[in-house]
Amino acid sequence: QVQLVESGGGLVQAGGSLRLSCACSGRTFSSYAMGWFRQAPGKGREFVAALNYNGGTTYYADSVKGRFTISRDYAKNTVYLQMNSLKPEDTAVYYCAVRGGSYAYIPSRSTEDYDSWGQGTQVTVSS
Repeated sequence: QVQLVESGGGLVQAGGSLRLSCACSGRTFSSYAMGWFRQAPGKGREFVAALNYNGGTTYYADSVKGRFTISRDYAKNTVYLQMNSLKPEDTAVYYCAVRGGSYAYIPSRSTEDYDSWGQGTQVTVSS
């Protein structure tokens, strides 16, 4: 059974930085694409960033491109989201996910392509 545990969220002022971590167990970490999504109050879950099984291909939402960086550490079975120049509109619960299915090694912007999710970590950016 796959388990994803996020950490690193918190309260930060606008312009600040945070690094989110997501530790993965129960699946061969090096074989699967990973993604980060977020959900603000009253809104649906939206794509933030994703990378493929070997970290060579990354996708970003336009709203975070140039500010956020996704990466993965195979020795620690962990995926990271480095968030810089944070804005109040980045406030949300952030979730990591691991892709399933036949193309699980390819990153995706769709929540439907991910079959396991973490519990989420709150990020609050004050103005």
